[in-house]
Amino acid sequence: MTHHSGDVLDPRAFRRALGNFATGVTVVTACADDGSRVGVTANSFNSVSLDPPLVLWSIDKRSGSYSVFEQATHFAVNILAADQIVLSNRFARPGEDKFAGLDYDAGAGGAPLLHDCSARFQCEKYQQTDGGDHWILIGRVVAFDDFGRAPLVYHQGAYSMVLPYPRAQEGSVPPGEASCRQKRLEDNVYYLLTQALRSYQSSYQPKQLSSGLRTSEARMLMVLSSDEHMSQNALLCEVAMPAREIEEAEEILCRKGLVTNTDAGYRLTPAGEEQAAVLREIAVKQQEQVLASFSAEDVAVLKKLLRGIRDNA
Repeated sequence: MTHHSGDVLDPRAFRRALGNFATGVTVVTACADDGSRVGVTANSFNSVSLDPPLVLWSIDKRSGSYSVFEQATHFAVNILAADQIVLSNRFARPGEDKFAGLDYDAGAGGAPLLHDCSARFQCEKYQQTDGGDHWILIGRVVAFDDFGRAPLVYHQGAYSMVLPYPRAQEGSVPPGEASCRQKRLEDNVYYLLTQALRSYQSSYQPKQLSSGLRTSEARMLMVLSSDEHMSQNALLCEVAMPAREIEEAEEILCRKGLVTNTDAGYRLTPAGEEQAAVLREIAVKQQEQVLASFSAEDVAVLKKLLRGIRDNA
């Protein structure tokens, strides 16, 4: 369905459409003169200029943290690494001491610098611009750290990881050169795993999306059942989704009559079980198709190896 500028846009539909643009995930922090510290999870971070070195991000005008960002002379942008989903969820929730028990360093202006990030930027507040229901904060970078860790990615309402294309575009590299490189990497387990995953996803994900569900909704249906309840914390452990997206997916799935949410937790309805069965059938057929040329013994060994890598990595 096309939404025109003359229409009154549905904010949730607009937000879901924007979710098709994959972004990184950051925690932006600041410290006021009285020592008050704040941190918020944001995916609105972007570069502005190299000379001078400027970056920007935006904060909701209703945010309880804004008063500190307004007072602070500096802020820090902590780009989260792929294994920092828990940290992202922590700073996305309001009404708690987000820094309690957390190790961090004090950067320019006292802005907290989080550990084990992908990168960090310490910024002097440069300019503030009105951006509708958000304030756009532009900062001049005065120092930065590049740790080279894979970043956490946000796409279609769910956390993701970067999976780089290990192959160059067809025809861009001479066949002989590509062949030599592939031979050098043929014994590299990481290379083989990423190649296999890329190949698997390229045909599986479109089939899953053909069900009419977004990635976040499909993930939620796949882990729930109709005979037991699951809490939000349990869901956070099972699917790579922030609490906010679980709540949004739940609202959509409840409206469709696929999921119920009570004090006991989330649970599939009979209709939800039918839809989940469709998703599982898609997954099973994809697996059968991909593994059709392998023996049952080969498949058993593959699963054993994958479980071992998962559990021991």
